[in-house]
Amino acid sequence: MTISRLSLKALAIAAAVAAVAGAALLLARPQPFESAVLGADWECTQTAFVLTSCAPRVREAIPAIETSRKDAIRQTRG
Repeated sequence: MTISRLSLKALAIAAAVAAVAGAALLLARPQPFESAVLGADWECTQTAFVLTSCAPRVREAIPAIETSRKDAIRQTRG
């Protein structure tokens, strides 16, 4: 079975396109970084070394102490 020059050229082009697509995906992945200007309350990401976006850091709520309804209601009868 012989391989023609056209199929070798198509294979080389496909490999080059796959390599470029892989490099683009690695560069486009958002990278987190610390912003000294905004402080620790902000979370920033940079995509492809160009697009930067920042959002306020989400703080987790501290759960309140749970009490049963029986303990929470004062008894009114004597």
